[in-house]
Amino acid sequence: MSKTRLPIGIQTFREIREENYYYVDKTAYIRRLVDEGKYYFLSRPRRFGKSLLLDTIKDIFQGSKALFEGLAIHSDWDWSVRFPVLRLDFGAGNFKDAAFLQAHVAEQLAAIERRTGVESQHTTLPGRLAALLEALHDKTEQRVVVLVDEYDKPILDALDESHTAHANRDFLRGLYATFKTNDAHIKFVFLTGVSKFSKVNLFSGLNNLRDITLEPVYSAICGYTENDLDEVFAHELNGLDRDKIRDWYNGYNWLGAEKVYNPFDLLLLFQSRRFKAHWFETGSPTFLVDTLFKRRVSPLALEDLRGTDELLSKFDIDDIGTEALLFQTGYLTIVEEKRLGDTSIFKLGYPNREVKESLNRALLHVMGVDRSRQTLHGEWLWERLAMNDFSGLEALFRAYFAGIPYEWHSRNDIANYEGYYASVFYAWFCASGLDTRVEDSSSQGRLDMAVHFSGNIYLFEFKMAQSTGRGAALAQIKEKRYADKYRGLGQPIHLIGIEFNARERNISGFEVESV
Repeated sequence: MSKTRLPIGIQTFREIREENYYYVDKTAYIRRLVDEGKYYFLSRPRRFGKSLLLDTIKDIFQGSKALFEGLAIHSDWDWSVRFPVLRLDFGAGNFKDAAFLQAHVAEQLAAIERRTGVESQHTTLPGRLAALLEALHDKTEQRVVVLVDEYDKPILDALDESHTAHANRDFLRGLYATFKTNDAHIKFVFLTGVSKFSKVNLFSGLNNLRDITLEPVYSAICGYTENDLDEVFAHELNGLDRDKIRDWYNGYNWLGAEKVYNPFDLLLLFQSRRFKAHWFETGSPTFLVDTLFKRRVSPLALEDLRGTDELLSKFDIDDIGTEALLFQTGYLTIVEEKRLGDTSIFKLGYPNREVKESLNRALLHVMGVDRSRQTLHGEWLWERLAMNDFSGLEALFRAYFAGIPYEWHSRNDIANYEGYYASVFYAWFCASGLDTRVEDSSSQGRLDMAVHFSGNIYLFEFKMAQSTGRGAALAQIKEKRYADKYRGLGQPIHLIGIEFNARERNISGFEVESV
């Protein structure tokens, strides 16, 4: 048999099975979905295998028994019954064009009609869809399976053009309502997307939709688990550091018993044998980064955001919650769940090193740091920390802030705030691949930033010079006894107090004490 191939970019289940690609069996989840209900919705970030999941569902209902040989569902499905499948795909297209969405739906419905031999005389698209569902049911004597891929992309793509986004949402709401009014002709419905728009705004006509996004039993319905790596990809792991793989790419959690990997990351790693931001580099988080900057969300805050299930679900055109935006797009994930009575409080954090480094690199640019110098500055930062060259660090820090153009400062008053300088520091260290942490609060207060590097611990405190006396930053580290929690590690600890001058837009005080 030829060598098993990596299914990079392959979203067709038949091709994967017939052309000897690796496949992680998700069919047991599909069997459970069919047994438990009828109408489903799943939100996952981009490139998590949603399209492949839908294509797998399609082939199951169409009775493609031979494709499922050796998979969980093979002996647990009646392959003699074949259902008609109606699939709508919004994965591609210019949805900023106000007329494109309806034309796109019309083209998809026309293609299904041609393929199934159904003729339609309806002038409205919801009416045409309803007639198609009824006709397919009558023609095959089996109810219809409805699959909708990237249901929300027509809205997401047009978020910066509010009028078009609203128009697309209103059209889709009417289209999706067709499923409920034609329930008698429908066997199964599954919608996928990145975001989870409010049911009131988008799914008001489909209020029986079951959202499995945060159901623990379906946490790994998309993505790869540690067990999948061992059982399916064992050959590809040869020569790769398993702990490094986990650090770089594992960490996504939707309340399941274990965390999962983004499949795209691992497949590109296995192909290239290089650790890099494979997933992050395939998308442009411009809207996300600009939104965080406009809302003055500090990079330091991203490791300590909290929200309820309701808050993480709040994603409306005119009111996109920061937590929901970051969580649903995959830049943050659930790292801890606490129960307060009947309410769950979720703590969010970066899923892995890839996202932490890459997102902070993007945030640095919007905060005025030249992209072309980020790599060089990161290299110098590592070198000076490795030597504990604190004089060199001070000089590097001053040069770093001096490199932010005057024009950027003149356009952004955020540079007058202490939080800006602390944010730049934190994002810079994260983007450079250093183990940078925003530590938990203690009874004495909260340290601004801790860095663990090469057997040393560096504790940073930042202050604005005009509001405090000189030496206040270092004094606070000592007075609050921030070093106490690290002493048991037996590593050198370096207390670093840094003060900024808003008028000079640079460091005005730099003090170090090693303990």
